[in-house]
Amino acid sequence: MRQLESLPGTPANWGADALVCNAAPGRVLPESGALRLQRGTAASSGVLGPALASARERASAGPSWSLIIPCLILCLIGSGCGSKETTETESVAPVEVAGVARDSIRRLVEADAVLYPIDQASVTPKISTPVRRFLVNRGDRVRAGQLLAVLDNRDLVASENAARSQVDQVEANLRSTASAVVPEAITKAETDVASFQEQLDAAHRALESRQKLFQDGALARKSVDDAAVTYAQAKAQLETAREHLRAFESVGKQEQIKAAQAQLAAAQAQYRAAAAQVSYSEITSPISGVIADRPLYAGEMAAPGSPLLTVMDTSRVVARASVPQPLTAGIRIGNAAVIRLADRSTDVPARVTVVSPATDPASTTLQVWAEAANPGERLKPGASVRLSIVIEVIPHATVIPSTAILPGEESGTAMVLLVGPDFMAHQRKIEIGARDGGRVQILKGASPGDQVVVSGGVGLEENSKVRIVKPGATNDRGDAEKQE
Repeated sequence: MRQLESLPGTPANWGADALVCNAAPGRVLPESGALRLQRGTAASSGVLGPALASARERASAGPSWSLIIPCLILCLIGSGCGSKETTETESVAPVEVAGVARDSIRRLVEADAVLYPIDQASVTPKISTPVRRFLVNRGDRVRAGQLLAVLDNRDLVASENAARSQVDQVEANLRSTASAVVPEAITKAETDVASFQEQLDAAHRALESRQKLFQDGALARKSVDDAAVTYAQAKAQLETAREHLRAFESVGKQEQIKAAQAQLAAAQAQYRAAAAQVSYSEITSPISGVIADRPLYAGEMAAPGSPLLTVMDTSRVVARASVPQPLTAGIRIGNAAVIRLADRSTDVPARVTVVSPATDPASTTLQVWAEAANPGERLKPGASVRLSIVIEVIPHATVIPSTAILPGEESGTAMVLLVGPDFMAHQRKIEIGARDGGRVQILKGASPGDQVVVSGGVGLEENSKVRIVKPGATNDRGDAEKQE
């Protein structure tokens, strides 16, 4: 900045009337009257209008004022040009770009899901009795078969002891039957057969003797008939004894032993029932896992059908999702999947294990289950997650970052900004295909090698001048302006 101090032909006593010229040093001032004020310019408006009018009056009074007006006009024009240059510089928008690439992309089916443990057991008592004590608390890790709680069982133990005594008694009876009763019965039957055999022999001899005497005329006929009757009775008794012995040896012996054995089996069954009642008072874990719930306290009544403890195996989890029927055509058991938490902080690989064969008539959806490992138990049963199922892998697809798509997507179409060699932003309508995380397949509207704006494109108009910056780079011009 400089002042016009002394020009040829100007008075020496300008004093406070001296004007400041914003022209750059070295700029050639035009001759007096060479520049004219144009209608509607900044020089003829605002607060400078009266000043220029006064300058004209002074110029008419003397030739020395003829240089002031051109200087003032030049200052105003220079100031306007500088503002225009600044505006043009500021209109160049910094943007980040990414290249349209050729790559494989996955076609996904996404749905909201809820996590469940891979295995769960609600342990319910089979008897109604108070809880004597708990051996675990909620959150404790247990193994299969571990004792969890003990119920009051004093009356059950007494019944078990009585049943055991009955078993001992029946076992003794069985031993007696097999070792003493049956052999004794057999011996008695054999003795009866031998005795009746001797009686038959004696009756036969008596009959023959009387028949001989009768033939000799020494004995009456009645004596012969009496001897024949005695012989017949002895013979019948012998046949009965033999049949009894034969039946006892073939059937009776085994039946007596079987009867004793059946009594023993009944006693043992009663004992096992009593022992089972005692075992029901000891609550064990059916699976390995963690105690998820324990609603009762020691001393409270445990009732059949009411859960006493809940054990969950959370080493693996299952995401259960209800997928609309039109989207399930490509879902198969074994398809890869991804479980994403609601806060998008964790992505866990999974695999489809169940595809329901029937549609829910109320919602027209199918149940799809995906199982995943859960190291460290980061995934909690009951949490809401997002399940993404891979139904197809598309090779050699045209892919761009999803951040390149401008807001306002509708019906599979969207807008992006392409940056050409002229560093101008050009809007382009595209058709969207598969989406895979932060990548999007382009079916139409962009080609590999194009550059799309991924940051800074919101609000840019067609043919806007842009400046490509690296991700995270600062705007040097903006920083300089802040420093000024």
